[in-house]
Amino acid sequence: MPHTPHAILSRQPIDGLRWPVLDPFLFCAHHDDAYPAGDGQMGLQAVALDERELGSDFSGKDGFSMYHGEHVPGFPGHPHRGFETVTLVRKGLIDHADSLGAAARFGEGDVQWLTAGQGIQHSEMFPLLHRDQANPLELFQIWLNLPAARKMVAPHFTMLWSERIPRLVHTSDGGARTTVTVVAGALPGAGAPLPPPPESWAGQADADVAIWTLRLEPGARWSLPAAQGAQTRRMLYWFVGQQLQVAGDTLREHAALEMAAGQDWVLENTGSDVAELLMLQGRPIAEPVVQYGPFVMNTQQEIMQTMMDYRRTQFGGWPWDSQDPVHGPEIRRFARHPGQQVEERPTA
Repeated sequence: MPHTPHAILSRQPIDGLRWPVLDPFLFCAHHDDAYPAGDGQMGLQAVALDERELGSDFSGKDGFSMYHGEHVPGFPGHPHRGFETVTLVRKGLIDHADSLGAAARFGEGDVQWLTAGQGIQHSEMFPLLHRDQANPLELFQIWLNLPAARKMVAPHFTMLWSERIPRLVHTSDGGARTTVTVVAGALPGAGAPLPPPPESWAGQADADVAIWTLRLEPGARWSLPAAQGAQTRRMLYWFVGQQLQVAGDTLREHAALEMAAGQDWVLENTGSDVAELLMLQGRPIAEPVVQYGPFVMNTQQEIMQTMMDYRRTQFGGWPWDSQDPVHGPEIRRFARHPGQQVEERPTA
């Protein structure tokens, strides 16, 4: 009889902020913060902060962290070089500012894709805009590596607005739906994929990079199609739901699953509530990775040069009045690309 490959090559539990990844990805963080009502200045209302290590609070106390923010939660200005950040916002709004002069407030399913390349500074703040209700925030931040030949490309700011991102909706025989949101990569039936930034590894024809989110209603059944490339590696993260079948294997605990990417595998939500998954795949870059905090290069010497370059140039400087700029109290979605007018988007 012919050998049938195992669908799940390995599995790891996922619990907390940081999830395991495979080359060409460097990092995947799931931020899920139950922020309370705001104080009218986009900070926290009626919450004691004196028990937190402000400026470095990853405690998750009371269901949220301040991260590096001291009044408004978030990540004040910091540098990057040598890779890309992809930020998928599921709930809430994020205020972005960077050394290119770009600014944005985005959320409600939007994705920001930032090529750090030779160097950029940016801030990511989480303004608490509602004073009379909670301000939940949920997002994925994914770091996608750049190959050595492209680590020093010009930085680039990209917005993928939720209403423009391709989606596939598949209805099972019983009427339950599977919705696949295609941030990167091609999926038959989802429409034309959005182009990634010009120098991204995701833009290489044979890189087979895909970033998808999947939502399966109870009883939904959908066949995850095989990857296009023979070298593609695929990680499937199941993080919401009660019970899931993957190629006939019943799972009851959320996990990161390295999947055999060369074959179709059936996913079925056998639980009583919605199941949600994230998929990251791509052909490995297969180069040395040397990381020092927010810098990712190929050698220690390049890291040392990066640190000297940042001290000397500040990667273009910081054109904002503060290290943690926020963009006013209005509920809005917008982006100002470098040297361009403001683009406004409708809010839900």
